[in-house]
Amino acid sequence: MTTRRKHWLLPDGVDELLPADAARVEALRRHLLDLYASWGYELVITPFIEYLDSLLTGVGRDLEHQTFKLTDPLSGRLLGIRADITPQVARIDAHQLRRETPVRLCYMGSVLRAYGDGFSAGRSPLQIGVELYGHAGVESDLEVLCLMMATLETAGVEGVFLDLGHVGIFRGLARQAGLAPEQERALFEALQRKAVPEIESLVAEFDLPGAEGDMFKALAGLDGRSGVLERAGTVLAAASDEVHRALEYLGRVGQGLAACRPDLVVHFDLAELRGYQYQNGLVFAAFVPGSGREIARGGRYDEIGGKFGRGRPATGFSTDLKTLMRFGDFRADGPRERVFAPWSGDDALEKLVSALRARGIPVVRELPGQKGEARAQGCTHVLVKSGSRWEKRPLDEPDIDTEHN
Repeated sequence: MTTRRKHWLLPDGVDELLPADAARVEALRRHLLDLYASWGYELVITPFIEYLDSLLTGVGRDLEHQTFKLTDPLSGRLLGIRADITPQVARIDAHQLRRETPVRLCYMGSVLRAYGDGFSAGRSPLQIGVELYGHAGVESDLEVLCLMMATLETAGVEGVFLDLGHVGIFRGLARQAGLAPEQERALFEALQRKAVPEIESLVAEFDLPGAEGDMFKALAGLDGRSGVLERAGTVLAAASDEVHRALEYLGRVGQGLAACRPDLVVHFDLAELRGYQYQNGLVFAAFVPGSGREIARGGRYDEIGGKFGRGRPATGFSTDLKTLMRFGDFRADGPRERVFAPWSGDDALEKLVSALRARGIPVVRELPGQKGEARAQGCTHVLVKSGSRWEKRPLDEPDIDTEHN
């Protein structure tokens, strides 16, 4: 006996949006792109699929692990379906635009990931974000951070707290200790889990000098509010100048956020190394209470465009529209009316239908022989003929007969 296949099933982590949710997501997309335009960010649209070697240029192993791969039947070359739009936008800045001035770009599109991650509940996020190229200072990082917070505010997300880190701290300690790549990777992975006993074991195994080993062991506990930076300055006193510059940078970012977003809860985590393989400075993520999942994230990844022939300072953030809808309370200002119009060749009716649609009011035409009347199609009003004129009337008027008008 064969089991009948359910052709409507979707792969795990891949979803579809029904009309009401799709309308909300589309309205939020428009609001956010208008927000980014008001800050001077220009929209770019990148391909969903391209040659794999170009798609993965300059990014870490994590993205390669997430990328679906297939063979192009025309060229025989390996293709990849984008799992992240950020590297594609970096290529546009480096290879296509080639401007000398700072460049602000925004984007939105579907991505596909082989596995779910801590960013989106599914494998097919609707990624939206911004990138700022050509400036290496705190000011550009603050602009991106403040725009990320404005994004969450627009989406109606409340109770946001921000997690800040800097990959230069761990990277500087690794250089100072002269760690081999495999040693650095092992400590990095243990630090991400904040597995203190494992970190202590690795420090002993690598035979690190006392001061350097102690600083690695201390990193896992250096997290908290602004006071943690002062504590880090003491605990990491023997660290290199590279580490102290990163600490000073974090302090300046915190001061800038306190000025532009005084109510924002900012949490510093010196063991936070998301995007470590290709980011090289500030890293950040936004969270909401009750969920351990990031709702937006970003950071600095200077020189990523170098693989495309022109490296420039770069900072940006991205988020997922579906995640914003799940955690936010966005309300679209769409039309509250939906009008039902009979099928007719009457010129006056056709002019009224066109005029209503031009004003942004949806008009649904009755089709000959259709099932269901106006209310069943979600309409609030109906067009009826009164004498020689057509009028729009609410469905709840007692004399409206929607089966015949």
